[in-house]
Amino acid sequence: MNNHCFGCDFGSYNLKIYHREMDTCLMQHNMVAVLERDEMLAYGDEAYAMYENLASISNMQTFLKSFLESTTKGQLKGAEYFVALPTDMQERIFTTLIQDSALKPRTVYLVDKPVAAGLGLGINVREAQGVMIVDIGAETTEISVLSLGGIVISRLIQTGGRSIDDAIQNAIRKEHNFYIGSKTAESIKKELASAVPPEETSMQICGRNMVIGLPQMLEITASFVYDSIREQLNVIMDAVKTILERTPPELGVDIIKNGIYLTGGSARIHRMDELLQEKTGIRVIVDEEPELSVARGLSHVIGEREYRQLAFVTKEQKYE
Repeated sequence: MNNHCFGCDFGSYNLKIYHREMDTCLMQHNMVAVLERDEMLAYGDEAYAMYENLASISNMQTFLKSFLESTTKGQLKGAEYFVALPTDMQERIFTTLIQDSALKPRTVYLVDKPVAAGLGLGINVREAQGVMIVDIGAETTEISVLSLGGIVISRLIQTGGRSIDDAIQNAIRKEHNFYIGSKTAESIKKELASAVPPEETSMQICGRNMVIGLPQMLEITASFVYDSIREQLNVIMDAVKTILERTPPELGVDIIKNGIYLTGGSARIHRMDELLQEKTGIRVIVDEEPELSVARGLSHVIGEREYRQLAFVTKEQKYE
């Protein structure tokens, strides 16, 4: 019998996989490079290094199979998969992605993504207490309140790390008539972005002067970046406050007592926790490795019997 078991978090920017036998979390850019439509040239970090936007989600099955084969010893056929399910996605999409692929799995289990994130943050999500998790990903931000192992209330907004990158690109183009690519915008975000007024620092970037059409260097300051992204950050803050307003009072008391948990890759924006605490008046706890919260949570579902009941299968699998 195949003993391989994987926990999969299909993020819009990174693919994160927990491998039970290795007891480790693996991460690669969620991207493939395709040559002449049907031949994969590269995947993951290698594909990202080659270009910014190389392939569509339709290549995910090939990507996943190649990634697992390159990191796993032995036969993949018959393995079990535990997949994190975002609140805006239909169950069958992720099940079909693996079930109908060349991986030929034994079973595909689903776990609600906010629940997995809670476990990865070290919270016993099965307890009768209110837990708020703010997951700021690449494409979206998901704000959820959990209790008794389930989602009480949740909201997903189309604002995340890439919206912040776009805001930086647009501000530089408008203010300086200067064009930069998305990779450069991401680098600026990582280096200079702050959720509260920053200390004055700067960096040199390379782009194209749109007036003369030639490449040039440009100095960008942290205060300029702060002004560029404030609107996007306020959208996230407003969504969090909306969920707090709609949270049942008995669970709201728990959230005030235990704090708000902040995770997702864009939780790394400098002093994001300070902004969230300022806007809500509630203590904020940030995961040390926010990109891996969900994958770590899936490892608990896979390895600890008390959490297995948090995983479920689709109706189609039940009746096969």
